Amino acid sequence: MSGATHPGDAASYAARVARHVPGLHDMHRMAGILLAEHVPENGRVLVLGAGGGLELRAFAQAYPSWRFDGIDPSPDMIAQAQDILGKDRAHVIFHQGYIDDAPEGPFDGATCLLTLHFLPRDERLRTLRELHRRLPDGAPFVMAHHSFPLTGGQQDLWLRRNAAWLIAEGTPEAQAMAGISSIKQQLPVLPPEEDELLLTTAGFRDIQLFYAAFTFKGWVARACQPGDLQSSMRHGHVPLTT
Repeated sequence: MSGATHPGDAASYAARVARHVPGLHDMHRMAGILLAEHVPENGRVLVLGAGGGLELRAFAQAYPSWRFDGIDPSPDMIAQAQDILGKDRAHVIFHQGYIDDAPEGPFDGATCLLTLHFLPRDERLRTLRELHRRLPDGAPFVMAHHSFPLTGGQQDLWLRRNAAWLIAEGTPEAQAMAGISSIKQQLPVLPPEEDELLLTTAGFRDIQLFYAAFTFKGWVARACQPGDLQSSMRHGHVPLTT
C-alpha cells in the first residue's frame, strides 16, 4: 500500500518520504496525539498501509504501552518497517495483505496514512467500511493522503505547488514534474469534500480536518453506531447511496 517495491535502506527511505510529504514527522506526531485522546493506555491500534514503518515508529516511541497490528501487501515494505522500528518491532504484529486480511479486532483506534489515494472511490469506501467495522463506538480513526480540488484549474494549480515544494527540497525539476504528472494520470485522487463524504457514508462522525499541506490533507473521525449515524444524517451529513 505504500507504493514502493524496492524501498532501499531505512535511512534513505525515511529521508525520501519526508522530502515528498511536507511536515511528515509532525503529521505523525499529531496523529498520535489525536489517537491518544481516546485510545486507552494499553490500547490496540490498527495501522493500515503500515509498510515503511515511519508512523509505527513514531507511535511506538510516544506510546510504548500501545500494541499495533500493521497491515501492508508488500513483503519488502514490511521488512523495511521492521528495520526502521528496531527494538520497537516488539510492539507490532504484521499482516501481509489488505483490509480483509486485518484481524477482526475490536481495535481502540486506527490509522491509514498516505495509502487511500491509491484506491479507486468504490474500493476506498469499502475499505473505510471495513475499518469502521473493526472499531467500537467512539474509537478514533486518522487518515491522511493526497486530496485536493479537481475542477476550475485547481488540480493543475495544486500539483504545480507540489512540484515547487519538491524542487525546493532538492528534487531535480524534471523528476518533480514527472512525479506530478504521475499523480494526475495514475492516482484516483478525490477532492476533500468527497473524502469527507466517504467517511460519513462509512459510518464515521465528528470528522475534522487536522492537517493540510499542499496536495495532502488529513482528518480525524470517530466510529459511530447506526443510531448515531442516523442522528448525524439529520444534522445535514447525508451519506452516499453506494
